[in-house]
Amino acid sequence: MTKMIMITGTSSGYGKATADLFLSRGWCVIATMRRPDPSLFEASDRLRLLPLDVTIENSIAAAIEAAGPIDVLVNNAGVGGIGAFEAMPMSLIRQLVETNTIGVMAMTKAVIPQMRKRRSGTIVNVTSSVTLGDFPLAALYAGTKHAIEGFSASLAHELAYFDVRVKLVEPGYGPTTRFGANALVPVEQLLPGAYADFARPILESFAKPVLTTREIDVAEAIWDAVCGADDQLRFPAGPDAVALAQTH
Repeated sequence: MTKMIMITGTSSGYGKATADLFLSRGWCVIATMRRPDPSLFEASDRLRLLPLDVTIENSIAAAIEAAGPIDVLVNNAGVGGIGAFEAMPMSLIRQLVETNTIGVMAMTKAVIPQMRKRRSGTIVNVTSSVTLGDFPLAALYAGTKHAIEGFSASLAHELAYFDVRVKLVEPGYGPTTRFGANALVPVEQLLPGAYADFARPILESFAKPVLTTREIDVAEAIWDAVCGADDQLRFPAGPDAVALAQTH
C-alpha cells in the first residue's frame, strides 16, 4: 500500500525538495503552502496541494480534515530572522515563535489522534544547525528551534508507547535557505549602529561559508528519518551540520 506524507511549507526550499524526492520514490504526497501553486510541481496522480497556514487554527483543522489518513507529517514550514535581538520588535518575535514553534506544535497535536489510534505514524520536525552550536545574531531564531528540539525529544518518549515515532532533522546553513533569504525583516534593519563592528565579520562569514547545505541534503535526511532506524532521534543534514553534530 502506498504511504501518504504531508509536508508543510512546500512552495520552495526544503519542503519543495522533500516533496519532489518522496514523489520520485513512489509515495503519495500532500504538499501544503499558504497559497497553493500547481505550476510548482509536475502533474502527478500521487500529488495533492492543500492550502495551509500553520499559524491559523482553522486552517490547520481544514487541511487535516481534507488530507485524510496521514502516515508521515513533516513540519518544515518556518521563517528566518537574524540580527541583534535588542533591535527586534515584539511583533517579529511573536511572528517567529508563532510559525517556527507554536505552528509545529499545533500541527503535531492535530495529527497525533489518528496516529495514536492506528498505532503507527512518523512526525518529522525540521529545526536547524543553530541548535548544534552557539550562533551570534541568531538568538531569536535559535530560541524557536531549540524549543522544538526539547519538545520533540520529550514527545518521542510519550508517543513511542503508541508506536508513533518523532524525529528531528537539523539542516545546516545554505545561503539561499530561509535562515537569511526567507527572513521576515532584512538583516540590515536589525543591526543598529552599536552592533556594526561586532556584526561585520559575522555577516562576512555568512556570505562565504566553508561548508553549505543543499536542499537535497535536507530532503535526503528527511527520507532517512522516515525510513531509517527507529532508535535515532536526530538527523543532521548537510556537511556543516554533520560536522557540528560530531562535536556537539
